[in-house]
Amino acid sequence: MSSHATIEQGHSRFGSTLRSRRIRLVLGIVALEGALVLLDVIPWWTVLVIAVAAFALYMGPARASRHAAVREGAWIAAVSQLVVVLVPAAALVLTTLALILIVVVAIGALALLVLDRR
Repeated sequence: MSSHATIEQGHSRFGSTLRSRRIRLVLGIVALEGALVLLDVIPWWTVLVIAVAAFALYMGPARASRHAAVREGAWIAAVSQLVVVLVPAAALVLTTLALILIVVVAIGALALLVLDRR
């Protein structure tokens, strides 16, 4: 018995492949591009402009396209770019939380030393 993947009406094999792997593709793009943004290889404002363009492309012509590959590709581009825009904010929040944790541990260690009665 052969097992052939069923392709939905109006979907190409490539469109179906993109749909089944879109989260993995988004995470890969975000990891690579997010690292480039954090290392200042790509300026944040450039990512912001690309995110706005990708979102507009998806909400406009791509969403209305009858080709599944166009819809899925535009969705992947829009989501990945919008998440990359959030990467510097997430890095700032995590850095702040790490600094707060370090200060709390330092205060605790200082209190132990000061209160030591030996």
